[in-house]
Amino acid sequence: MTEVNSMYHAQTRSDALKAQIEKLEGLAHHTVVNPTFDQFDAETEDLLSNIYGANHRYVEAYKYATVGEAEALVNLPESAQEPLARDIPKKGLQQRRQALQGILTELQELEAQEAEVLTGEDREDPPGPS
Repeated sequence: MTEVNSMYHAQTRSDALKAQIEKLEGLAHHTVVNPTFDQFDAETEDLLSNIYGANHRYVEAYKYATVGEAEALVNLPESAQEPLARDIPKKGLQQRRQALQGILTELQELEAQEAEVLTGEDREDPPGPS
């Protein structure tokens, strides 16, 4: 039997999504007043399509978040800040972040359930008389 290095941590789907959220945070702080996130959006849509499938509601919700129209799809709370409501690029940025955070939360719960199932009752009986 091959030994497994206990220091090894497999890359999870949620790790990839966390990396996208971190990248979004970096882009948000380094862009001009009217940011464009075309490459980021394409990468994120590809990632979500790989995780969930191209026609999943999360892929659609993310597409709406890119244009600042995702409130109804992902049940986002409306901002109390009036100026943000008129700033569509910033609104789209905020909705991207909120949509990805919501997807990440659900994905982490799913991965925890999967890990619990995989590490469940998979033991052999100790050797001994039959």
